[in-house]
Amino acid sequence: MINIKRLDKVYGSGEIAVKALNEVTLNVKPGEFLAIMGPSGSGKSTLMNILGCLDKPTKGEYYLDGTKVSALTQQELAHIRNLKIGFVFQTFNLLPRLSALKNVEQPMIYSGIKRRERLKIAEEALTAVGLKDRIDHTPSELSGGQRQRVAIARSLVNNPQIILADEPTGNLDSKSEEDILDILKSLNNKGITIVMVTHDTSVAHHAHRIVHFKDGKLIKEEFPPGIKANCKEVKTG
Repeated sequence: MINIKRLDKVYGSGEIAVKALNEVTLNVKPGEFLAIMGPSGSGKSTLMNILGCLDKPTKGEYYLDGTKVSALTQQELAHIRNLKIGFVFQTFNLLPRLSALKNVEQPMIYSGIKRRERLKIAEEALTAVGLKDRIDHTPSELSGGQRQRVAIARSLVNNPQIILADEPTGNLDSKSEEDILDILKSLNNKGITIVMVTHDTSVAHHAHRIVHFKDGKLIKEEFPPGIKANCKEVKTG
């Protein structure tokens, strides 16, 4: 699903240049649940922006489902984002004045789907995450866990092949965290590839594989207990 080869990302130039990613090589199989960990400034968010076609690498290659994404124009990147990728953010990124239903409807507006069909799909997505009775509520009328469910429902409406989740449980209580992880695992069991950034080791252990970043480099990968009992350093450079 994802194939990255010797990826660099540099911000600025000359003496003030910052290398956010350094020779990163990473493969993610279709249907895998991958967790990304690392301290602040390690390159996690930069990598997620590139995976989500929100940014382009300075150097290296990125293939998404066989397409060389690193060579696409901005318009082509937007098309790939809408067609293949769903996003879930720590801060939910919901429009405060719109109902849950209308928030979930938004991505389909840009897909050219007729309004009646959009509302039907949005309602089905909210029902799938347990919010059928909250479709007319605005974000301020929902708990943190419910807002994140709305965000997940929104990520699903264009039938993405991959969901990128950036700290999806970071602002949630333990019960809501468990509910969101259960939803992500259920989606993964249906064949959707999940890539999740988290600072929480217990959250990361819900994934099939964990990769660790430091100073822009992928330094280590591990497999949670019950998946595969090993941990190895990753050669870089």
